[in-house]
Amino acid sequence: MDFQAPNTLAEQIANYLAERIMTGQIRPGERIQEATLASELKVSRASVKEALYTLERWHLVEITPRKGASATRLDSAHASELYDVYMHLLMMLAVRLCERWQESDRPKMLGAVNNAVERMRSSAADISAVVEASFEVMEACCEVVGNPYLTEALSNFRPAVSRAYYLSADRYRRGLAQTSEFFANLPQAVLARDSEKAQGLIREFAEHQKALIQQALGS
Repeated sequence: MDFQAPNTLAEQIANYLAERIMTGQIRPGERIQEATLASELKVSRASVKEALYTLERWHLVEITPRKGASATRLDSAHASELYDVYMHLLMMLAVRLCERWQESDRPKMLGAVNNAVERMRSSAADISAVVEASFEVMEACCEVVGNPYLTEALSNFRPAVSRAYYLSADRYRRGLAQTSEFFANLPQAVLARDSEKAQGLIREFAEHQKALIQQALGS
C-alpha cells in the first residue's frame, strides 16, 4: 500500500468550505468571517486563514485587504471567463495527450472514460457522481501527459467548475446525452493522435456547456 499523508487541518477546513460553496450553502459574494468560523469549528484562526488561501487558489474565495474573504461571485459573465480559460487548458492537455500516450496507457484512459459514460447513461444519473467521473477522466489524462504545471492549473480550476455544474444541475442533467457523446468520441481522436479533431471536440463541448451554465445563472 502506498503511503498517503493525512490531510492537514487547514486542508480539511478548505474541503469543508469548498463543499459548502460549491453546493450553494455559502452563496456567491457571502462574507466568510475568520473568527466566527474558527469558533464554529473549534480551530485556530491561523488554520482558517491558511484554508482561505487554499480556497483563493481554487477560485472559490476572494480575499480583499481590510475586508476579508468572501465567496467568489458566479454570474453568467464570470462563468464565461471561467470556462474560456478552462477550455484552453483542456485543449492543451488534449494536444499533449495525443503526442505522449503509449499503448500501455490505453486501458487506464479508456477505463476512466467508460466509467464516466456509464454513469451519464444511467437512468438515475447522479450529478455528483457524473461530475466526479468526468474529473477522473481528466486526472487519468494528466497522469499520462505528466506535466506538473498543467496538472496543477487544471486541479485548481476543478472546484470552481464543479460549483458551476452544481448551480446549474437541472440544465446539466438535461444535457447528459450530449456529454456522454462527447466522452465517447474524444478517445477516438486521441487514439488516432488527431490533436486538431480533439481540440475541436473540446471547444464545441465547452461552448455548449458554457451556454447551459450561462442560461442557468442568468435565470
